[in-house]
Amino acid sequence: MAGNDTDIAILGGGLAGGLVALALAARRPDLRILLVEREEKLGGHHFWSFFLSDIPVAARWLLKPLVVGKWGSHSVRFSGNRRHLGNPYRTISSARFDAALREALSAGSILTGATVTAYDRRGFTLADGRQFRAGAVIDARGAAAFPGLRGGWQKFLGQVVRTASPHGLSAPIIMDGNRSQHDGFRFVYVLPFSDDTVFIEDTYYSDTPDIDAPTLRDRIEAYAKSRSWTIVEVLDEEQGVLPVVAEGEPHALIEGMHGVARIGVAGGLFHPLTGYSLPTAVRVATMIADMSDMSGEAIAGAVEDYARAHWRAGGFYRLLARMLFGAARPDKRHRVFARFYRLGDGLIERFYAGQSTWADRVRLLVGRPPVPLMAALACLLGRGRELADLGAPGRLSQDTTIPAFAGETEDA
Repeated sequence: MAGNDTDIAILGGGLAGGLVALALAARRPDLRILLVEREEKLGGHHFWSFFLSDIPVAARWLLKPLVVGKWGSHSVRFSGNRRHLGNPYRTISSARFDAALREALSAGSILTGATVTAYDRRGFTLADGRQFRAGAVIDARGAAAFPGLRGGWQKFLGQVVRTASPHGLSAPIIMDGNRSQHDGFRFVYVLPFSDDTVFIEDTYYSDTPDIDAPTLRDRIEAYAKSRSWTIVEVLDEEQGVLPVVAEGEPHALIEGMHGVARIGVAGGLFHPLTGYSLPTAVRVATMIADMSDMSGEAIAGAVEDYARAHWRAGGFYRLLARMLFGAARPDKRHRVFARFYRLGDGLIERFYAGQSTWADRVRLLVGRPPVPLMAALACLLGRGRELADLGAPGRLSQDTTIPAFAGETEDA
């Protein structure tokens, strides 16, 4: 049994678990780390993107070796409003994520193709019967449902495609909402990786987590044709669903097993309105790596305290999610985002970073609302229309794109 001992076992090699492993490898090389993932690859099959303002300057070192795409500006498009913003944007690929983890950790610190069947604060058991003891156990295995929460979903299907001729884009289109609307608010997200290689993602703020993949593929092809791009090859494809939380009680997420830290989306550690978890995952990873007490109880306690504070800080964003899903008609939700993108750069930046000031909140709520007034008042009074139960299983993914704004120019 001694050969299976480790100081910290991280169950789940996705975004949250992988970032903790990278942070510990850099800050605490004295510790024995074991990263356990049921798939053969770490990080799944994703792109994750972010603006630098979402990430504290002191923590950007953690993401720097993972970045595969860098741009100094971006744009958004809505009917009557095309806006170009000169703020840095970065993208991480799961392939680079997997490679970086294997570079940072020793071969004996990564265990893939391994399914965890039982665990507690002292260790875990795999499906093949092997048992491991650990000084601390961190559960980072993700979630397919969110008991006790209600709201909606952000769902997407994206393709990396090669075009017959240069597409002409030099910077991302974070939201192209000037499209036909289906299944809630629909927008197209575009990342140009080279002159003839581009990522096109069809995205929806929807009441259901269901993805009609053939239809979304057709819409991606139609979008390319609308830009006079001829797709000659589909190089890659991804799809996923993220929760958008409007209301509920977080106890089932936050109050994990005694002595075991639960991180990532399964612990409610994501932005309530966007569903994205990368910025929070970075903060949690660096917090854990900087702790002086690496016992399981200490890590679990610190993560639970962080999760409770994160939930409290998200109240305003849950209110906005109630307005979006409870007051706006599905085919009119695009008006909410169109109005939002007419506001000041700093407000938008702080919103996506989860750091809206009181002045920002007032500005977002006053003026002519982009939803029916009586429906908006009903949501404010907690009487909006019934929202989707997020406790029902969905097909969830970690962060893929984070449409935020950055005020910093320092490279990540």
